Amino acid sequence: MRIVQVMTPRGVRAAVVESRDQLRLIDYPGGTYALARAAIDEGVSLAEFIASRRCHELLDYKQALDKRLLLPPVTHPDPGHCLVTGTGLTHLGSADTRAAMHAHTDESELTDSMRMFKLGIEGGKPETGRVGAQPEWFYKGDGSIVVAPEQPFDVPSFAEDAGEEPELVGVYLNGPDGIPYRLGYAVGNEFSDHVTERANYLWLAHSKLRPCSFGPELLIGELPAHLEGESRIVREGEVLWRKPFLTGEANMAHSLANLEHHHFKYAQFRLPGDLHVHYFGTATLSFADGIEVRDGDRFEIELPALGRALCNPVRVAPKSNAAPMRVHSL
Repeated sequence: MRIVQVMTPRGVRAAVVESRDQLRLIDYPGGTYALARAAIDEGVSLAEFIASRRCHELLDYKQALDKRLLLPPVTHPDPGHCLVTGTGLTHLGSADTRAAMHAHTDESELTDSMRMFKLGIEGGKPETGRVGAQPEWFYKGDGSIVVAPEQPFDVPSFAEDAGEEPELVGVYLNGPDGIPYRLGYAVGNEFSDHVTERANYLWLAHSKLRPCSFGPELLIGELPAHLEGESRIVREGEVLWRKPFLTGEANMAHSLANLEHHHFKYAQFRLPGDLHVHYFGTATLSFADGIEVRDGDRFEIELPALGRALCNPVRVAPKSNAAPMRVHSL
């Protein structure tokens, strides 16, 4: 089952993807977040809860996209209670570009990135019941930085780069007792500033504080171990760059369960009612091929197993010579 969230005259509603052309509304107010909370309260799966509440009302999928009525497939009523995070160096081959960015003058020594990647290769898929190697982890922001499908990524005036990152995303909701529940998976564009990161890998945290997007569809149920997709950049109606990418556990150094454990082991990430959007990493970047994204370019990231492609244009703010941000005394 795959679902979307759409804005209707009656407010936010979730809808089941019936086909590439049609969406079937779910007869429940409040969207996916409300559906998930109700399913947890009733002790049933999200798929079971949705199946019992499908209605007869159909929507035109393309029309909803063209009118920009689609939201991210899951949103929290209070964006401050949605945490957006990610893990890097998780995919086979993902360390190559990073290592080149942070290359040490002495090639006999491994970079910190390669050491982290090696830890994942050796211990990222532990046996059942055991804890595996810690991954790299980063924070992107709260729910306010999530951009809906077809909506633009705003690139701030201080940014050095605007680079896509095609990734698999996991979405989670903490139950009333703090137990995290996985709602499903989506295709995502994690979007980062790779020039800032390349200047000094300790600026990785700064490079991640940018908008992101995921969806438009949420896959509910089992995720295939092997996923094949394509990442594209379109400029003035023509494909400027395209490249296939692989994800899913068969193509990762870490198991998803290990990545989930190392995120939710922290008590502050298990607060009841909080929503978590977690990016699982990538091995494919246009930046590695020397592409410089411009204002008006369009990202298209497609994982067919997860539904329609995720598309977002880029809107670059002009460079500014504004004075430093001033903090006022109170």
